[in-house]
Amino acid sequence: MALPRIDVPTYELVVPSTDEKMKYRPFLVKEEKLLLIAMESGKNEDILRAVKEIVDSCTFNKLKVGNMPMFDVEYIFLQIRSKAVGEVSTLRVLCKDDNETYAKVKVDLTEIEVQVDDTHTNKIELTDEMGVIMKYPTIDSFAENRIEDIKPSNMLDVIVTCISQIYDKKGKEVYDSKDSTKEELIEFVEQMNTQQFAEVQKFFDTMPSLKHEITVKNPKTKVESKVVLSGLNDFFG
Repeated sequence: MALPRIDVPTYELVVPSTDEKMKYRPFLVKEEKLLLIAMESGKNEDILRAVKEIVDSCTFNKLKVGNMPMFDVEYIFLQIRSKAVGEVSTLRVLCKDDNETYAKVKVDLTEIEVQVDDTHTNKIELTDEMGVIMKYPTIDSFAENRIEDIKPSNMLDVIVTCISQIYDKKGKEVYDSKDSTKEELIEFVEQMNTQQFAEVQKFFDTMPSLKHEITVKNPKTKVESKVVLSGLNDFFG
């Protein structure tokens, strides 16, 4: 005799980058196990793979998760997690006043939103005649390039991954990145001067991201400080 199935509730959210409504469900024990195993491995690629599989399953395979902006995937995963294990999560946060003491802070995950900078643009003019059109990092591009966080040491790889097009007004040409090799794109970026490179970096500094400011009280010094949680890892607890 077949055992009865447990009903799983469904919820609705709005995808940050598109404003489209979509349905999702909490992750189940089998999916939580997948995440725990990935986190125990300590490997970023395992965690990204688990997050991708969970988001795909919990949104009923309606999304092309690998091609979505990373901040979309992070936001959707956080909503899935909040419905599965509770909307209030206890996080272990480093206190900024001494940079050595950790404090436990309760955070309402339903209050976490993708923050957008008003100055953000994906079109960067390098000169009066030439510029680039950027695309957002995806969970697949992070995994393929073994990127954990965007930082100075991997900025070149991140930029190359996120170039969508290069346009030349003078020659009236548009070059799609998919038609160029990684080496050709690296060579193009390395031709930039310091100011041009900084303009490209600004795209990443201002792009939409999962951010939330909290107040942390150091249990030793009793000093309160503001801490900005950013990216999925900060919300794991």
